[in-house]
Order: sequence, then structure tokens, then C-alpha cells
Amino acid sequence: MAWKGCVVKWAKAEFIKRTDSISRSSRINYYNQQRCGFCQEAKKPKTRKGNVTQQTKPSPPGAGTTDPPPPPILRRPTLFRPLMFTVGFTGCSFGAAAILQYETLKSRVRTAKDGEELEKLVLGSQDMAYWHDWWNQLSGFQRQLILLVSKVDDFWNSLTEGQRTATGIIAINAAILCCWRIPSMQRTMVKYFTSNPASKTRCLPMILSCFSHYSIFHMLANMYVLWMFSSGIVSLLGREQFLAVYLSAGVISTMVSYVSKAATGQFYPSLGASGAVMAVLAAVCTKAPEAEFGIIFLPMVTFSAGNALKALVAIDTAGLMLGWRFFDHAAHLGGALFGIWYVTYGHKLIWTKREPLVKLWHDARSSGSRGSGSDSGGPGHQ
Repeated sequence: MAWKGCVVKWAKAEFIKRTDSISRSSRINYYNQQRCGFCQEAKKPKTRKGNVTQQTKPSPPGAGTTDPPPPPILRRPTLFRPLMFTVGFTGCSFGAAAILQYETLKSRVRTAKDGEELEKLVLGSQDMAYWHDWWNQLSGFQRQLILLVSKVDDFWNSLTEGQRTATGIIAINAAILCCWRIPSMQRTMVKYFTSNPASKTRCLPMILSCFSHYSIFHMLANMYVLWMFSSGIVSLLGREQFLAVYLSAGVISTMVSYVSKAATGQFYPSLGASGAVMAVLAAVCTKAPEAEFGIIFLPMVTFSAGNALKALVAIDTAGLMLGWRFFDHAAHLGGALFGIWYVTYGHKLIWTKREPLVKLWHDARSSGSRGSGSDSGGPGHQ
């Protein structure tokens, strides 16, 4: 019995020592894993070179797999809203141009009458001695400022009406070009001043992108062509009608670009006034096909306007068929075809039928002025 009791005591002592050592080692290992688990990556199983398969544990149902996700399906954007915007914007442009022409003619008649009365009043009441004394009372800086303003006014008056209109368009393009150089406006410029059928904002950029240029060379080339043809197109159509054609051509050319991109599946942003400028160039070349043109760097090379238009249309057609992406050839073709169509048929179909709208505007203004006159004179007739 004494031997049996010694054996039991020895077994219990050994069991207690082993459990104590196991618990200490587990605590040490857990501490080491906590201390080093976020600093070291798990060791990857070593694989031998050759056709060796690795055994992996089957993943439970519902667990994520290591296969790459399928690529997203790109749906072609619908162009119904851009089409409606194109039709509505074109109609509003020509309607606003007709009303603007009416108001311009009315203001010119009123200004001419007021100018004649003012001239008679000045010549009848004042003499040259008065203006001579007034000039002598001015300081040197005021005289220089008045002379500078007079020179600028003389230069502005020396320009044709088409060149003055083109100057305003060039100023807007230059201001937007400067906005592209501001880092904080990059996201806004890409969203509203580049046209892309895959973008969420598709309607407003159709017109804003026609005044947007990122490259200085691109803007200079477009604005130079606009400046050269502005006098001819404004003398042919008038300032108001020219503005309507220019804005409408910009939107229509962008719509043609949308259709081309959606058909080919190549969605990339576009910007620039090339489509609207092509419409102006095509309209002038269609009305005066025998006019002689030249290249600014090669003045000895001349060609007719009709041949130049045919060459440009052929180049853009080839670029569209072959998939060139240096220019937006679809927008160029859309603007050129719209310019040819407008001077051939569109002028008779649209502009010559503006009289009902102008009459409606005249009646609305006349009734409004009579109503305001009766309201102002109403209390006096009680």
C-alpha cells in the first residue's frame, strides 16, 4: 500500500507539471502571435517547379471564391434625351434670333432719331469755344485716356459686323480656355465642357463643349477660320441668323458625334468648335463655290472654295470610315452637312417663316406697353 501511494503521488505531480508547461507554452505562443501577427505575412506553401497541384481545403457553401469577377456589361446609352435637346435648342435658337432681329431694328430706329435730335440740340446751343475750354480743363492723364478710348472705338467701327460678332465668340472661347488652366475647376470642366454619350450629363455639354478648347493651337485654328469667314457669312445671313446657325450647328454636330460613338461603341470625350466652324465654312463655300482660297503659309497655292469643301468632306469621311481618332470626324461631317443643307433649303424652310412669331411678339409687347400705360394713368382718370 505504501508503494501504491508513492506511485499515485508521483503520477499526479507529473501530470500537474505537464499541464502547467502546456498552459505556459500556449500563453507564450498566443502572445507571440498577437505581437507579430500584424507585422509578418503568413508563410506561403512552397511549390515545386513543374506540374504539381496544391491541395486546398474545400470552401464552405456561400463562401467567396478566388475567381476574378466577370467584367461589367457596358450598355449603350440611349440618345432620346440628346435628340430632344437638339430639336428644342435648334428651334429656340432660331426663334430667339428672329425676336432679337426685331428688337435690334427697333432700337436702331429709335437711336437714329435720338441721335439726330441730340446733334441738333448740341449744334444749336453750343459752339466750338465751349468744347475747346472743356478740353483745356482736363488733365494729361484724362486726355490720354480719352484718346485711347477713341482709338479703340475707331478700330471697333472699322471692323465689319461679322468680325465684331466673331470677336465676341473668340472672347468666350478664350475665357473658357483659361478656366481649363485652373486646377480646382478640372472636374467641372470635364463634366460640363466635354461631350461624351457615356456621361451622365449629356445635354448641356452639347452646347458648352462648342466653346471649349483645351489646346491653344486647337482654339487658334478654329477661331482663325471663323474670323476669316465671319464677314461672308454675316453679310449673307445677317448677325442674328448667323448666331442661330452657329449655335444650332454646334449642337447638331455633337449629336452626330453621339450617334457615331454609340454605333461603334467607342465612348471618349470631345470638345471644340470645329463642328460649328465647319458649318460656317460649308455655307460660304456652297454659296460662293468659285471663290479663290489660299494657304497662309503657302500663298502661291490657290484653290476654289468648292474644291476645298469637297476635300474636307472626303477627308472626314475617310477618317470616319477608317476609325481615325485624331479629330472628331463625325462632328465635322455633321456640321458641314448642316451648313450645306441650311443655305440650300433650310433658309427657306425656317427663316422666311418667322413672321408669325415676330408678329406674336410684337402684339405681346404692344399689349404689355398699353397695359402699363393704362395702369400708370388709371388713378388720374377717376
